[in-house]
Amino acid sequence: MTRPPPARGRTADVAALRLRYPDAFRVSWPARLATLAAAAALLGLTGFAMARLDFSATRILNGLGRLGEFSLMMLPPSAGGRFPDFLQALGETLAIAFLGTLTAALLAFPVAFLAARNVVRNPFAHFAVRRGLDVIRSVDVLIWALIWINVVGLGPFAGALAIACADFGALGKLFSEAVETADRRAGEGVAASGGSPLHRIRFGLVPAVLPVLGSQVLYFFESNTRSATIIGIVGAGGIGQYLTELIRVLELQQVAFLVLMILATVAAIDAVSGRLRRALIGGEAR
Repeated sequence: MTRPPPARGRTADVAALRLRYPDAFRVSWPARLATLAAAAALLGLTGFAMARLDFSATRILNGLGRLGEFSLMMLPPSAGGRFPDFLQALGETLAIAFLGTLTAALLAFPVAFLAARNVVRNPFAHFAVRRGLDVIRSVDVLIWALIWINVVGLGPFAGALAIACADFGALGKLFSEAVETADRRAGEGVAASGGSPLHRIRFGLVPAVLPVLGSQVLYFFESNTRSATIIGIVGAGGIGQYLTELIRVLELQQVAFLVLMILATVAAIDAVSGRLRRALIGGEAR
């Protein structure tokens, strides 16, 4: 068994290292002061936000008792004889999420190539497309739902349009980043064999990025199932309309049943889409 070196020997080694590499052991007081200033600013901002929002631990503790009462009122979950209606509304929510995600992906796919630096060399065109995607992505899906409700009226069509608009900006950005980071060797091979720029995109870039894009679309569909529930609360169709109505009249047992239906649906979609995403990425790796 090897014995550790004596403390005096270790001290001598450290001293030798200090002499050999003085920069590594030099204390950077400006960096330390900057770290302390950033930590103090963060604490100050947190305190200001808590005071501005009237944060109170007492209110939280008092609210926990009320939350317990609501939880007891939700037991046992019951459909109240409305299970067919709830099931139809859940199917409507899934249809909103599917149609909105599919529309956004189809629109974002060609735009992503215009936003990719390795496809569009013109910096002004590239900048304009990127900033346009940023503007669309900066508007939340709930705001899009309120806009489309006023344009096309209440119902699931407005919900699908809202998800399509919100996801168009996000998917366009993610797709363009996937195109920019794709392996260029296939495209260079197509160009070396006499292919045109369109051939380089079609046979070089698209096959390389398609598994990644498919994985991202599946994840967005899973996420949009929850988003479709939320926008239903403002009148964009789906199971969210039942949720807001039942919460308003305190039919909490039916609310609990709807929540369980949503949880089961999201869990099932997560399991299926997770397998599909792993298959796509695994196939790309092979």
